[in-house]
Amino acid sequence: MNNRTVAVVGNLAVAIVSVGLLAGCGGGTAPPVTIQPNPSPTGTTISPNNAIAGGAAFTLTVNGTNFVAASIISFGGSAAPTTFVSSTQLTAAIPAASIASAGTATVTVTNPAPGGGTSNGLNFTIAPVTNNPIPSIVSLIQSCAPINGGAFNLLVNGSGFVPSSIVQWNGSNLPTTFLGPFNGLLLISAQVPASDLVVTGSLVVATITVFNPPPGGGSSNTSNFTITAGGVGPRSISMDPTGSFAYVANNGCPDDFVGNVTAYTINATTGALTAVLPNVSADFGPHSVTVNPSGKFAYVVNDGAIEVTGGSIFVYALDSTTGTLTLTGNGVLFGTSDCPSCVTPYSLAVHPSGRFAYVAHEGGFFPTFISMFSIDATTGAFTSIGAISAGGRAEAVTVDPTGNFVYVVNEIDPGGLPGNVSAFSINTTTGALTSIGTIPAGTDPTSVAVDPTGKFAYVTNSGSNNVSIYTINTTTGALTSVGQISADINPSFVAVDPTGKFAYVTNSGANDVSMYTIDSTTGTLAPIGTIAAESSPTSIAVHPSGKFVYVTNSGSNSVSIYSINATTGALTPIGTVGT
Repeated sequence: MNNRTVAVVGNLAVAIVSVGLLAGCGGGTAPPVTIQPNPSPTGTTISPNNAIAGGAAFTLTVNGTNFVAASIISFGGSAAPTTFVSSTQLTAAIPAASIASAGTATVTVTNPAPGGGTSNGLNFTIAPVTNNPIPSIVSLIQSCAPINGGAFNLLVNGSGFVPSSIVQWNGSNLPTTFLGPFNGLLLISAQVPASDLVVTGSLVVATITVFNPPPGGGSSNTSNFTITAGGVGPRSISMDPTGSFAYVANNGCPDDFVGNVTAYTINATTGALTAVLPNVSADFGPHSVTVNPSGKFAYVVNDGAIEVTGGSIFVYALDSTTGTLTLTGNGVLFGTSDCPSCVTPYSLAVHPSGRFAYVAHEGGFFPTFISMFSIDATTGAFTSIGAISAGGRAEAVTVDPTGNFVYVVNEIDPGGLPGNVSAFSINTTTGALTSIGTIPAGTDPTSVAVDPTGKFAYVTNSGSNNVSIYTINTTTGALTSVGQISADINPSFVAVDPTGKFAYVTNSGANDVSMYTIDSTTGTLAPIGTIAAESSPTSIAVHPSGKFVYVTNSGSNSVSIYSINATTGALTPIGTVGT
């Protein structure tokens, strides 16, 4: 049989005619076959749409319409190996040579004949190589942790950080996340494993650096991270009534770790301190420590470390022979049913009888509260007897030596305003407080002390850099202002010696202690100079003998020790001891 086929290219019917040459074969015309031309493609988006010059080979995805199996992607005028995914998507393997130089490459799609054609062009940007900067560390947002502590996230604040920056711990890379702008700088986070806190010794310093990879880049300055079994950030010091032992509340490494308490024996002749190790655990944010006048218990108020918790009181039994502390479990957890609004305790004062305690709460809705407790003389347990409103944001509390009155210093919201002092009378049977009223203080008051005679009160004002002086009506407890006297920068704590002749003020912004004599008639203070402390002095305490002064330094994790000139009140440094 001889078949002949005639075809016409185009959108035409094609007829196939068969001619039969043998008798009986018949013949005729086959059904027409239609051939469609390829459509014209259109590009809408490409991914990625940019690369760095000199980068590696990659896969380019082109999204659009009218793609066919024979479609070819062109990158910068050169055809690339193309894979058909669907009529709306193609991919192509782009070699490294195609992005060797900076510029713009045009991406098109071509469909072959019949029909077909080339799409619109889409721009692919090949950016010039930009060198990474050299990073710089400004601060670590927490810079310490306890030995054998748990894993935690270390925040590093600085400049020159990029998404590929790596935090290094003693030269070893840590998993790092770029977080972006923070307080005008850049913030990155690194995951520190618990194994990095397993060290030998009582104090180990880890070196923190940040590394930016090439191009450019390099290593940052170093910043030290402290791993310690001792105290970090000492905030408060108190002594037992006999002057045999001293206790320091160490704020710890907020906000991820609890703080602790360091106990010391005191050399009655030299005033030297010897640590009774190991330190005793506290809660989050130990802020102050107080010893019961009975000498049987010590109390630490924990502020909750910026609201990790509502705060607490920890009660410790005090061994009168060794000075060691044992946690009794008879403490108080704030923010509970006893006083839901009583949070962030900053200061605790015990009645001279040892039967009652009063706590100043800095946190909560303004104005904040003073919580009141009775104390079990045998167990040291606290029982709530209520709370009373303070005259602002309560910072510190003290009880006068007669046990008749309580005085509380209050900051006013927002900070930077003149504060006040609240006065309360004490029901000596129940321990309950009754407000006497308030009197103005200086800007941002922080502490209050009453002299041993109960006639005068002194308040440090950290914002106005001075000390407010008051006389006390010994019958009513009311305060009368008799003026102010300058201190150094950011006075933080005031103490009066047991004779009532001298007053001492720590200045946290100046790293020194202001010394004053007290006029026994008027209560006014006369300056006798300053003496250097270490970094960021916080609290100060005078030994019951009147011979020695102790200052906690939160910035250098130490206690400064001084002797007192019994005639002039001037201090002479004896030495320092670490917490």
